[in-house]
Amino acid sequence: MNATWSYPNIIRFGAGRISELAEACNVAGIRAPLFVTDKGLAQQAITTKALSVLADAGIAVAVYSGVSANPKEDDVSKGVHAYNDAGCDGVVAFGGGSALDTGKCIAFMQGQSRSVWDFEDVGDYWTRADADAIAPVIAVPTTAGTGSEVGRACVITNEDSQEKKIIFHPKMLPVSVIADPALTIGLPAHLTAGTGMDALAHCMEAYCAPTFHPMSAGIALEGIRLVSQALVRVVADGIDLEARSMMMAAASMGAVAFQKGLGAIHSLSHPVGAMYNTHHGMTNAVFMPYVLVFNRAQIANKIIPMCEAIGIEPGFESLLEWVLDLRKTIKVPHSIAELGVADDAIDLIAKHAVADPSTGTNPRELTVDGARQIFLAALEGDINF
Repeated sequence: MNATWSYPNIIRFGAGRISELAEACNVAGIRAPLFVTDKGLAQQAITTKALSVLADAGIAVAVYSGVSANPKEDDVSKGVHAYNDAGCDGVVAFGGGSALDTGKCIAFMQGQSRSVWDFEDVGDYWTRADADAIAPVIAVPTTAGTGSEVGRACVITNEDSQEKKIIFHPKMLPVSVIADPALTIGLPAHLTAGTGMDALAHCMEAYCAPTFHPMSAGIALEGIRLVSQALVRVVADGIDLEARSMMMAAASMGAVAFQKGLGAIHSLSHPVGAMYNTHHGMTNAVFMPYVLVFNRAQIANKIIPMCEAIGIEPGFESLLEWVLDLRKTIKVPHSIAELGVADDAIDLIAKHAVADPSTGTNPRELTVDGARQIFLAALEGDINF
């Protein structure tokens, strides 16, 4: 499982390819990168190895590790200061989705004069940016979930409004990716499960989105197939490199696929994560079956291809049972209450869910009442709502 792909960016895929990080920087014209990661990962052996690859090549590196689990504007602002203070000319974003999103946003914002919120993924807001001032990014994922390494946006929490905002620009896409599945081997089982379910949520929601994008639809189905074959394996055996490779591919595929759209899983997960600081992938995993039930009538024509990709008996009940069994096997909580979520902000969550950019491509129109209905079902663990 070793290859170099040129879609949608240059992806050096395969175990051990972290050794090519300096070469990737040179190709991108990056001579003084800001290495963006989180505090926990900054102390890990895989990070030390990546930094040594750069140091051995004579590349001067500044390290910024102020990344939160759910990145905030302040994380980006401090990163921009670190970038400018060190005289950097590009970013190496190293870590899970939070580090990749923060790194991409730092590379974007270091050349802008406006607030980050002026570039929210609304209409043509992205055209407000000075595109020539956006710095190049090399993305190195160490989890298999968000697929941020192949995305043109990042998700940043606005603490004032308690909302997650999608910041978008086409040039936010990393110039190249080091997709080394060996970097994910040390990921704990619960994080492997949560990030893996995030990849599945991307693929399933993208495939079910009502928009016409046959390329993304095909990628989504193959991503679902890979997750169905690999996720249980890799949670049970974290050193299964083949399964790790399949999940890393599925994660990138999910992010490519959701150019077709997402849906109410993400619409609800975003405000819950912003308010309760829950793990994004695990929150998606909890909401998944409840949203499937909510959308049941509208996704009837999508069920058979998804079941065939998974290798199960065609039918909605079969698909739902597979999702529930998968969650149980890899120890995903059945209710959001088990994530520490309460009903004290249900009205605000429902309002924010309807306003979320993911909502527009949910197969069934999501109203405030519908969002409340899904939230309460997920809170109570009632799959028969």
